[in-house]
Amino acid sequence: VTDAVDEATGVPMYSLYGARRRPTEESMKDIDVLVIDIQDIGCRSYTYISTMGYCMEAAAEYGKEFVVLDRPNPLTGNIVEGATVKEGFYSGVSAYKIPYVHGLTIGELAMVYDEEGLLKDGVKCDLTVVPMKGWKRRMSFEETGLSWVPSSPHIPEGSTPSYYVATGILGELYVMNIGIGYTTPFKTYAAEWMDANKVAEEMNNLGLEGVIFRPVYYRPFYGADEGKNVQGVQVHITDFRKTELMYLQFRFMEVHHKLYPEHDLFDKAPHRWRMFDIVCGTDEIRTKFRENYSFEDIKPIFEHDVEEFREMSKKYYLYK
Repeated sequence: VTDAVDEATGVPMYSLYGARRRPTEESMKDIDVLVIDIQDIGCRSYTYISTMGYCMEAAAEYGKEFVVLDRPNPLTGNIVEGATVKEGFYSGVSAYKIPYVHGLTIGELAMVYDEEGLLKDGVKCDLTVVPMKGWKRRMSFEETGLSWVPSSPHIPEGSTPSYYVATGILGELYVMNIGIGYTTPFKTYAAEWMDANKVAEEMNNLGLEGVIFRPVYYRPFYGADEGKNVQGVQVHITDFRKTELMYLQFRFMEVHHKLYPEHDLFDKAPHRWRMFDIVCGTDEIRTKFRENYSFEDIKPIFEHDVEEFREMSKKYYLYK
């Protein structure tokens, strides 16, 4: 995304998704206040919260006031999942030491960044959070009564963030189609070599709460699998509060290895290991999982940091 000029007002627009990821002194010199007004989806790898942190660091560096107009977390304010980012794995999709699912609104998260020394060199900015009215931590996005405006092309609905968490890490290997390139972004596990009915049966036999799996067959319109006939399962999350979203893709990977050991997902994509690890926040998950392809082996890694982060972040809650 390049810099541009807004046609209606003549105001310059400086892209943070192109040649630069952080505001420059030139882009900041003529403003008094930097305002963040974007819809996050509650997951660390969705880069809006990385951009917010980079902007907070720039505001601190250039002495500008920073205001966050708060928005609902579509994953609620109660769900926290995944390990925090470890040294060596920070990036634009894992910029700060938070779990994969952070359980905070974007305003609460800004307060955590600022007060807990998570910004670069521990800087603090002149932060103001404008809170919402009427939002409760238990609310799904549908329960707010607000209309969902797609936050990006592959997040078309207020329920999509749940699926993003359930499939997005696996999708980083670019081996399994997760609905990107078709009409069901982040809602499938599919490939040319799988038997849809067999995979659906095995996944449903796990007896996971809050989710069912349906055989699915389709041909992606674009992307790496364009024109291929793929099959597998469509994930139907019936109650995202009852299932452990991040775990679903690893339960699927466990089943897949049992059924198709000759199609090792990691062996097919060694060039994507680094990206997979960065999104996970550590390489420990990949290396430990590959030993036995057992979800139980990596579950403690996912859960290690959750309660500590939850307790720390509670003091920044703006909503009950």
